[in-house]
Amino acid sequence: MKRKKRRKNNIKYSKLVIIASLFLFALMIARVTQLALSEEIDDTNLQALAKQRTTTTDIIQAERGNIYSSDGEVLAQNVSSYKLIAYLSPTRTTDEDNPQHVVDKEMTAEKLAGVLGTSKEEILKYLNREGVYQTEFGTIGKGLTELTKSAIEELNLPGIDFEESFKRYYPKGDFASYVLGYAKEETTTNDDGEEETTMSGEMGIEKYYDSTLKGEDGYTTYQKDLRGYKIAGTNEISKEAEDGKDIYLTINSSIQFFVEQALSDAEANYNYEWFTIMIADAKTGAILASSTSPSFDPNTRDITNYLDMNISSPYEPGSTMKIFTYMAAMEQGVYDGNETYHSGVYTTTDGTEIGDWNRAGWGDITFDRGFALSSNVGVINLIDRHLSADILRSYFKKLGFSKKTGIELPNEATGDVDFKYETEIFNAGFGQGITTTPIQNIQALTSLTNEGVMLKPYIVEKIVDPDTGEVVYEGERTEVDTVASVTTVNKIRELMWNTVNVSGMTGAGYKLEGYDLIGKTGTAQIADENGGGYLTGESDIISSFAGVYPNNDPKVIIYASVKRPEGGNQRVIWTAIKDIVVNISKYYGTDPDTTSEEELKEYSLTSYKNKDVTSSRSDLESMGMSVTVIGNGNKVTKQYPSKGDKVTEGTKVFLITNDSNLTVPDVNGLSSKQAEDLLKLLGISVKLEGNGYVTGQSIGAGTAITDNMEITLTLSPKF
Repeated sequence: MKRKKRRKNNIKYSKLVIIASLFLFALMIARVTQLALSEEIDDTNLQALAKQRTTTTDIIQAERGNIYSSDGEVLAQNVSSYKLIAYLSPTRTTDEDNPQHVVDKEMTAEKLAGVLGTSKEEILKYLNREGVYQTEFGTIGKGLTELTKSAIEELNLPGIDFEESFKRYYPKGDFASYVLGYAKEETTTNDDGEEETTMSGEMGIEKYYDSTLKGEDGYTTYQKDLRGYKIAGTNEISKEAEDGKDIYLTINSSIQFFVEQALSDAEANYNYEWFTIMIADAKTGAILASSTSPSFDPNTRDITNYLDMNISSPYEPGSTMKIFTYMAAMEQGVYDGNETYHSGVYTTTDGTEIGDWNRAGWGDITFDRGFALSSNVGVINLIDRHLSADILRSYFKKLGFSKKTGIELPNEATGDVDFKYETEIFNAGFGQGITTTPIQNIQALTSLTNEGVMLKPYIVEKIVDPDTGEVVYEGERTEVDTVASVTTVNKIRELMWNTVNVSGMTGAGYKLEGYDLIGKTGTAQIADENGGGYLTGESDIISSFAGVYPNNDPKVIIYASVKRPEGGNQRVIWTAIKDIVVNISKYYGTDPDTTSEEELKEYSLTSYKNKDVTSSRSDLESMGMSVTVIGNGNKVTKQYPSKGDKVTEGTKVFLITNDSNLTVPDVNGLSSKQAEDLLKLLGISVKLEGNGYVTGQSIGAGTAITDNMEITLTLSPKF
C-alpha cells in the first residue's frame, strides 16, 4: 500500500513540474514575441538601441560651392575653421616621455588664455572636468582661424588637439552683400551624441541656390563593438560626398566696386533713409551691379534690413513711370509731341487739384517739353485725351509690372499697378499710387536698348561642377516680349536725352559734358501710413533716376532711388550717378578724355607682402600708382588697398614696412573709409568728426606711432 501512495505522489509532482515548465516556456515565448514585435519596451526604443550598439554612420561632409563674380573674383568661399580639444584621460599616454594628455592643467590654462583672449580660470573650468576622456571649450574654442591654431600649436602643449571644419567667408566683406546673402552654420547632436554641423543659405544667392551650393553629404556605415571600434571583417557601406557646385554671377567686380564706392561716399556725405543702385547690361539684361545703403558685412551680419530693396520691397516710383506712360500713348498711335496743353494745375471732375512740381506752370507747352520738365499735368492730359485706365494698366502689365521677373534671388515682390478711379488713373501715369521694384524697372527699360524687345534680367552667368569643370547651367539673353516699336524707342530716347542734356530741364543735374547719358528723373511723395494721403515734409520723398549710357551705343542701364534725402537734396543721387558713369566710361573706353586703349589701364592689386620695398614701389609706380611708403624698413609687411582690390592709374597705395618705429601717415584727402582702414592697419584707433573726406588730423604726419594711439579725423563733404 505504501508503494502505491509513493507512486501517486511522484506522478503528482511530475505533473506540477511539467505544468510549471510549460508555463515558463510560454512566458519566454510571449516575451520573445513581445521583443520582436514591439518598437519600445520600458520606454526604450529597441531598434534604435540595437542600431547604436551595433552600427555607426560617419557623415562625409560635402564642401559648399564657391561664388564668383563674372570676372573670376571670389565672393564667397569656405575656409578652414578649428575647434580646440583637450585630452584629459591619462590612459591616452603610453610613453611618459611623450604625454598625449594634459599633464599640467595650470600651465596649460595660463598659456591658452593668453592666445584665446580669456581668463585662466575660464580655461580651467573645462580642464578640471572629472571622469571624461576629452573636453571642448565652448564658444571660446570654436571657429578658430588658421593663425590662432598656429599660435596654439607653437606652445607645444601636451594633450591639445584640433578638429577641422569649414566656415563661410566673404573675402570682400561688404560687397554685393544683398546679392550674395550669407550661409549660416547650425550644430545639432546625432543619435550617437556627436555634434554635426550643417550650413544653410539664409539670404540672397546663398539661399536661392542653397541645395546647388550645398551638394550632397556622403557617409560610411559599419559595424562596431562595445568600445566603438570597427569590427574587423564586417561589411562597410560607403557613399562619396558630392561637393556643391560653383556659381559665377553676372556681377562685374569693377562695376560693382564703382557702385559700392559711390554709395560709400554718399553715406559719408549725406543723410538719407536708404539708397539703392542697380546696373544691367543693356544688350543682355545681365545684372552687372546691385547694392543698397545701408548694407552689411556677411562675415559679421550687422544687418538692419533683411530685405533686398532692389528685389523685395516695392515702392511708389514717381515720375520715372512717365517713360512708360508716354510709350503707351506712342504704341497706341495717338502721340503727337507737338500737341500742347496748359501746364500748372489740373482739376479733376471731383474737384481734386493735381499740380506740377512748379504749380505756376510754364504756360502752354508741348507734350515733348512736358516730358523733359517732368510735368504731371502733361501726363494727365495725355491720359485724359488719348488713353484709358484699361489701356494704361494693360501696357504696364505687358512691361512686367505687378509680376515677378524671375530673377534668381529669393523673396522677389510683385508690386501693384491696380487703379480704378479718375484720380488713381492720373496718379498712376506719373508713378504715384502704384508700386514697383527696381528690378522690374530694369526689365522694362531693356526694351529701350533692344529695339523694343524686353529682356528678362538674370544674375547667374553659369554654374560649374568644380570636380569636372563641366558647365551644368548657363545664363543667357532671354527675350520676354516685344513691347514697343523702334519708332517708339527712338522717340523716348530722344526725350530722355533732352531731359538730361537741355539746360533748364529736370535732369540737368545729371549732365556730364561730353558723356552721352540719357535718363528720366522721378520724385515720389511718401504715403502717410497713418492718416492716408501723402506726407508733406521736404525730406518725405523718394528720388529716382532711370538712365541709359551711352545713348549712341548703350552699354548699361541704370536705376537708382534714394529715400528721404535730407532736405530733399537731389545732389546725393546726382553725384553718385555721375561718379558711376565717369568710372564706367573709363572701364568701357567711352571716356571723352581718353582712348579705349588708355582706359583699360585698370589693375587688380597683387600682394606685396614680404617683398622688397624698392622693387614693390617701382612696380606700382610703373602702373601709374601714387605710392607712399610708411617706415624705413626693407620689406613690405602690409599694404593698402589690399591684394585683389581693383585700382586705376593715380590710385594712392600705401606700403607699410618692417620698420619698428613707424610714424603716422598724412591721410588728408582720403575718404573716411580709406583713412580709417589704413590707420587701423597701423594699430591706430580712429575717431571721426563730420562726414566726407579728411581735411584735418589731430596727430600730425611723422609722429611716432605708440600703443593705444587714437587719432581724430576732421571730415568735410567733397562736392
